[in-house]
Amino acid sequence: MQYKLPTEVLKIIKLFEQNRFEIYIVGGAVRDLIMEKPVYDWDFTTNATPEQMLSFLKKAFYDNQFGTVGIKFENFQRPFEITTFRTERDYKDQRHPSEIKWGKTLEEDLQRRDFTINAMALKVKLKKNKYEITLIDYYGGRDDLESKIIRAVGNPTERFLEDALRMARAVRIATELNFDIEEKTKEAIKNNAVLLKKISSERIRDELLKILSSNYPHEGILKLKETGLLEIIIPELEKCFGVDQVSPNRHHIYDVGTHSVLTLKYTAERNTDPITRFASLIHDIGKYKTYKKTENGIITFYNHEVIGARIAIQIAERLKFSKRQKEKLFKLVRYHQFTVDENQTDSAIRRFVREVGQDNIKDIIDIRVGDRLGSGAKETSWRLEEFKKRLIEVQKKPFTVHDLKIKGDKIMEIFKIRPGPKVGEILDKLFEKVISNQISNTAEDLEKEAKLMAQNQTD
Repeated sequence: MQYKLPTEVLKIIKLFEQNRFEIYIVGGAVRDLIMEKPVYDWDFTTNATPEQMLSFLKKAFYDNQFGTVGIKFENFQRPFEITTFRTERDYKDQRHPSEIKWGKTLEEDLQRRDFTINAMALKVKLKKNKYEITLIDYYGGRDDLESKIIRAVGNPTERFLEDALRMARAVRIATELNFDIEEKTKEAIKNNAVLLKKISSERIRDELLKILSSNYPHEGILKLKETGLLEIIIPELEKCFGVDQVSPNRHHIYDVGTHSVLTLKYTAERNTDPITRFASLIHDIGKYKTYKKTENGIITFYNHEVIGARIAIQIAERLKFSKRQKEKLFKLVRYHQFTVDENQTDSAIRRFVREVGQDNIKDIIDIRVGDRLGSGAKETSWRLEEFKKRLIEVQKKPFTVHDLKIKGDKIMEIFKIRPGPKVGEILDKLFEKVISNQISNTAEDLEKEAKLMAQNQTD
């Protein structure tokens, strides 16, 4: 077995050999090497204690209780992490071990890991200018990689009782790699899904965002549903499955939940931003609360976008999203029902741009396309295409006085005035002339108009 290892990795291994300690490459690095993928996280395990490592690793740091020493290299974004062999006991909070003991063997260390594909190790033996690599695989991780399966190490229930976040990680890794979850492991997740409630919102959020950032996020959401984790993480979305939308004179052919997942699928094909993808997934989250069916069999969801935006904020706050993420999520859900009537005025379109935010225009258009495809409709319509063209034209004009191609100092120079309210009044008048198409937003035209205004004041 031969893989090309970075010089920095070989340097670390050499230092441990020189100091007569064992060291192995472990974790995702092994998996990625076997799959011939780029390695971004280099993790190692050793029989050296943190104190022993610090005695010969220059510029290393140790600031945790888990036996992990870090060392940074300029060519790598993330530090290399080297952890002492360990065994763990009594996971009372379903996340952190109550007791950590240094282990004596590699096998002890690997048997505490989560999944077989993460429980392999590489032994590197240095020979002058060459090196030999041996794969150590006690639990069939290599076979599971080839079979594209996520399988817990040993008893899956025990692994999830130790750390309940592993259940979400199983779905996330399966989604990222486009793997299946092995049946016993999947069954154990279903039986223990409620334990995820004991995990911090931040940890769950991070796993969800990684699922949404993957190449197949909709598959990840379906895996969350299949394992019972969706009901724990986003119960509001779980309630949307089975909410009927099929109605006379309506384009929908799926229930709300299925439509939501399909909208995510098609939005993700054209947009990589995880918050936009999340907004596409929950854009109709208000429908389960606004569902009504008339005597004629017509199904309505009046104001579902308003209710949905409120629910979106509740979800974002529960999952500890940042202020910026919450604001964007709110806007994309609240205004996803935007009108594309060809009779709209420019001022109406400008109002839409202000409400959504110029930075979010592409995102909300991508959601609209995903929404259409996820409903069984065509990708676009002539009205949507015309609306997109008008958006481009409307945005060529300034949205505030600050967007004018003339500033206050130039106004003071032309009018021979000092700073004060008068400057703002003149800028406001110029702004009104631009948006009413009387002049264009160019420095030349604005200065010319300002000079005419100044001249008229003195006449």
